[in-house]
Amino acid sequence: MNDAERHLSQVCKRFAKVIPTHEAFPTKFEKSKDPYRALVRSVVFQQLSGKAANTIHTRVLALFPDKEHPDPEDLLNAPDELLRSAGLSRQKTAALKDIAQKRLDGIIPPSRALARLDNEEIIERLTAARGVGRWTVEMYLIFTLGRPDVLPIDDLGVRKGAEKLYKREFTPKALGAYGERWAPWRSAAAWHLWRVADTQTPEQSKL
Repeated sequence: MNDAERHLSQVCKRFAKVIPTHEAFPTKFEKSKDPYRALVRSVVFQQLSGKAANTIHTRVLALFPDKEHPDPEDLLNAPDELLRSAGLSRQKTAALKDIAQKRLDGIIPPSRALARLDNEEIIERLTAARGVGRWTVEMYLIFTLGRPDVLPIDDLGVRKGAEKLYKREFTPKALGAYGERWAPWRSAAAWHLWRVADTQTPEQSKL
């Protein structure tokens, strides 16, 4: 049991009961994933099954055969019709170009610079891009940057897990207030609430 799970078990008897039955919350994550690349992938994956999204993402990358991943300039210079030929909608095409522009403008910095910012600063910067919501950035904070104190109150699985664990209903606002007792390990709390709800934890590969 790591520090996060010891803390949750100490502040909540219900967590203490269920944590030993779950996979342990990971304490190390790959922190080097570029936020620009992560957001491009996230937008492609939105509202699609994993298999379909992976196929389209692979096709998008294949449009730029000389590179592992298109640079922002590549996406901006690519005709919309070319990007849409990979299976992207008009909305997603526009979102990818906006992400690329905001990378060039410095709003979406490289991973090393981003890691120096606090959680809310990162959320503010990345959600400035079209098609990128708070939930997407919270998953990036948890599963890529390894931030320990993120509670995604708008995630249905997290809320359902809390309702099942505590046998009461939670609005997002109420869950945020109640979850303050889990600080500074609210990411681990979310991890275990996903499991209480018996739902799939958002995968790092989709971010």
